[in-house]
Amino acid sequence: MHTLTLLHFPKPLILLTLGIFILGLTSCGPATSTPFPLAEGWNLVWSDEFNSPDGSGIDTSKWTPQTGGNGWGNAELEYYTDRIDNAYIENPGGKDGVLVIKAIREDYSGLKYTSARLITSKKFEQMFGRFEVRAKIPYGQGIWPAIWMLGNKGTWPTCGEIDIMENIGKEPLIVHGTVHGPGYSGAKGIGAPYSLPDDAKFSDDYHLYAVEWEPNVIRWYVDNVLYNTLTPADLPMGTNWVFDHPFYMIMNVAVGGGWPGKPDDTTTFPQMMKVDYVRVYERPGGWPTLTPVPTKTPKP
Repeated sequence: MHTLTLLHFPKPLILLTLGIFILGLTSCGPATSTPFPLAEGWNLVWSDEFNSPDGSGIDTSKWTPQTGGNGWGNAELEYYTDRIDNAYIENPGGKDGVLVIKAIREDYSGLKYTSARLITSKKFEQMFGRFEVRAKIPYGQGIWPAIWMLGNKGTWPTCGEIDIMENIGKEPLIVHGTVHGPGYSGAKGIGAPYSLPDDAKFSDDYHLYAVEWEPNVIRWYVDNVLYNTLTPADLPMGTNWVFDHPFYMIMNVAVGGGWPGKPDDTTTFPQMMKVDYVRVYERPGGWPTLTPVPTKTPKP
């Protein structure tokens, strides 16, 4: 808590001091109602600010919509489409738009829900960096928003997965940051949860979700608050650190699945994840030559 001791200054100076102090209080710490500035100590190398005209579609030079309704390995219930109904730009003011990923309850291709899943594969992939997304997530039983990354070589889980943010709608106070790899995938993924102060719901406002991924370390942040750090020492015995090649980004809103469960009578539709921006950075000068991490094995 900030405190101010008033000394015996003239009254106008006291009022000026109080004014400066109050202004300082209002500007300290992360303010989720306004965007964060560019990250200090990093160089911006790729971004999407979603400032296209209101009602326009995604920038297909940066994103590819994946389509289909095969459950996606998670028993999901939606059909991901490439329609503007499910992914579009909301920008009524014409200069500060957001991406909307919308989950809709509707009959489509034999399923009861539609949504969108956007990836940067083969359009933007990077090894190491700060990856950040400012977003307002949806809520409700059976709703599963995710901002994450997959490795660009091999099959899952050997390719590696870094979950920047996941939330299941029945837990509105918790988000998760997790990694998956061979021997620590699915329910055995390694990560940590994070909750906002004062039991605030993540769906009530925009928040900045970020990971800093550097050689042999990954750090997770919400609103620039560090809440988890992972290194090869944290992996299970006999497993490999597979975060040593380029990854691409994914954003989606799933409906249903083994983890969130199915929507029920309390779930309202449509549900929307709104994304203010996606920004990716690298360290000035890059990183030193990468030394492979040996398989973690028990001591004899």
